[in-house]
Amino acid sequence: MSGQEFHGRIGRTYDESEPWWPEQTRAPDDAPNVLMVVLDDVGFGQLGCYGGLVDTPNIDRLAENGLRYNNFHTTALCSPTRSCLLTGRNHHSNAMAAIAESSTGFPGYNGHIPHENGFLSEMLVEEGYSTYAIGKWHLGPAEATSAAGPYDRWPLGRGFERFYGFLGGDTDQYTPTLVYDNHQVEPPATPEEGYHFTEDIAQRTIEFIGDAKQVDPDKPFFTYFCPGACHAPHQVPKEWADKYAGEFDMGWDEAREQILKRQKELGIVPENTDLSPQNPDIVPWDSLSAEEQRLYARMMEVYAGFLEHTDAQIGKVLDYLEELGELDNTLVMLVSDNGASAEGGPTGSVNENHFFNNVPESLEENLEAMDGLGGPEYFNHYPWGWAWAGDTPFRRWKRESYRGGASDPLVVSWPEGIEARGEIREQFVHAIDLVPTVLETLGFEAPDEVKGVAQSPIEGTSFAYTFEEPDAPEQHVTQYFEMIGTRAIYHDGWRAVHPWPFGVPITAEDLSATTLEDSGWELYHIAEDFSEAHDVASEHPEKVLELAQLWWTEAGKYDVLPLDSRGVERLAEPRPQPGKPRNTYVYYPGTQHVPENAAVRVLNRDHSITADVTVPAGGTEGVLLAQGSRDGGYTLFVENNRLHYVHNYIGVEEYHVVADEPLPEGDISVRMEFETTGDPDIPNGEGAPGTVRLYYGDEQVGEGELPKTVPIMIGIIAGLSCGKDAVNAVSDVYRDRKPFAFTGDIARVTVDVSGEPFVHEEAELDRIMARE
Repeated sequence: MSGQEFHGRIGRTYDESEPWWPEQTRAPDDAPNVLMVVLDDVGFGQLGCYGGLVDTPNIDRLAENGLRYNNFHTTALCSPTRSCLLTGRNHHSNAMAAIAESSTGFPGYNGHIPHENGFLSEMLVEEGYSTYAIGKWHLGPAEATSAAGPYDRWPLGRGFERFYGFLGGDTDQYTPTLVYDNHQVEPPATPEEGYHFTEDIAQRTIEFIGDAKQVDPDKPFFTYFCPGACHAPHQVPKEWADKYAGEFDMGWDEAREQILKRQKELGIVPENTDLSPQNPDIVPWDSLSAEEQRLYARMMEVYAGFLEHTDAQIGKVLDYLEELGELDNTLVMLVSDNGASAEGGPTGSVNENHFFNNVPESLEENLEAMDGLGGPEYFNHYPWGWAWAGDTPFRRWKRESYRGGASDPLVVSWPEGIEARGEIREQFVHAIDLVPTVLETLGFEAPDEVKGVAQSPIEGTSFAYTFEEPDAPEQHVTQYFEMIGTRAIYHDGWRAVHPWPFGVPITAEDLSATTLEDSGWELYHIAEDFSEAHDVASEHPEKVLELAQLWWTEAGKYDVLPLDSRGVERLAEPRPQPGKPRNTYVYYPGTQHVPENAAVRVLNRDHSITADVTVPAGGTEGVLLAQGSRDGGYTLFVENNRLHYVHNYIGVEEYHVVADEPLPEGDISVRMEFETTGDPDIPNGEGAPGTVRLYYGDEQVGEGELPKTVPIMIGIIAGLSCGKDAVNAVSDVYRDRKPFAFTGDIARVTVDVSGEPFVHEEAELDRIMARE
């Protein structure tokens, strides 16, 4: 029941009794709604109202009716920042040092946000707010995102009453892996029918808000709206990209000049701001071939169309709130979770799974894909030159602690509560500051308990004082940064940065001089050098020492240690699984989207897949088991009544093995066995080679060689499915017939990863005879 003490009277009969109803929890009269919009991989210099070259009229109108902050900082990576935005605690305090897929077994790194770090949703739902999460989540342990749960760190377990979106780091915009509340659902339409994820979640947001408002118009809402944009894949209907045809032919060097000029005209940066120095990783635009320039410009056109398309969907939500008469009394906070992304590498990518598997891109293959970029066939990402330009005027990008990775847009609009219009604020603000700002604005104290769990202190500082006081002294004066080994510290107008090469492990020897003679730190006087253009470490060694020591102090407070700068190896780190360790996994028809961390792991080891099926008269077809997507994976299926196995190597090549004879009718066990024939070459993006053998019962009916396999990650947008290839087909063989459901009956599919190779007696005899 309610838990409230009964204040009526209970007699022997109704006529001598007095009823009493528990009081409803209601927000104060005229309490504002809260809409937090979190963009993905959008740099400081990409929105129109921040001087960017992309039209963002709806975000711009928020800025015109509110405030823009030019000194807002994030953690430089998505999940860590999002944990800060929702808890008001630092990312290591949230155990979110990096994304959950690269979690490690240390308090600041394990990916399990403690329940003592309550979410804003958990606080506001107890104050009478409706709470909705829409779009990207990426805040739960990677091993807990399957149907086995546990669900306590899914959105509905963290105070949100409704959820519609995806649980991982990114998804295909045309064929997303969707979760509705606590269960998986299929997209409501297909790409051929015009489906796009960002459009879907905008409409779903409108529905969620409308469902409650039409019943209880006075009940305020907290809506956490997180499109997957503009994270890869950069996917948008062609007409949106075509609008920008030719707009980026000048290249990224000139784009930076144009953006900085616009930023100065808008007053978003000080007039004396210099462009940060040439990034040594970036090839000058003029040195590229005409073909490279044409391809890279088109990749940026697609990104620009993607961002403007996202802005249009945000506009739909804002228009709806205006129609309801709610927009003026809605506190809107729009941010990006980190700087622009360089994960496309120097040449861009048509399949970002290359990056996660150490597989290089091919310019020739990318040129062939150019006309289809932005469409459902590709998982594309622009070259890192555009990320550099998108972070103008700063250096570097996402995943690094320079301002290019950690300085992002923040737009705040609340017409009924903030008188200022179109103004800029320069005080230092961090992602941990949004929660205390919302609480102060709404008049709530941070709770001592959430669901009976004693709460840790909020670590952020409210910036509500800046709403009407543009020149007020900043109140958040010290903030540490750490991301995959790169470090920084802000204190009172100064910023020290310690870069570190991504993927190069930090050793104890590297840190041997970090007490009194710490080396490698750069120093920037942000109060005078907005863009971190001028390293003054040699001029102020005492300030370097002061800030370096301050960083170690802050690191000790917030569970930052141990420093871990490993890259893809960290993605492959062993971590908890949903069930106990086992050698046998059994799947049943209807199973779909089991995430990679929760599914059987077959990479680089001997394994077998056995399907117990019933073949009807006339034969059968369809998928028995598939894991991955068009960008990499494997699938065991039947076509033309023959067993097939396809290993999709990172979307580059499909290795196909087919049975020599058709399936017999009736009950039968069909099997694929993979035997490794060599070691994987992980640094060069090649998994273990092997031999595939196909069986009907005990009879071998096919054999083929796989010269290389997926080395690290099977896929990033689709999981494992049984009985069909759900949403995004692994193989070209049946892509036009997806999901290519099996038309016979499947009793079960068993995957054995005991590692013991199947003994082929004839082959073994041949081997022995050859060595005789």
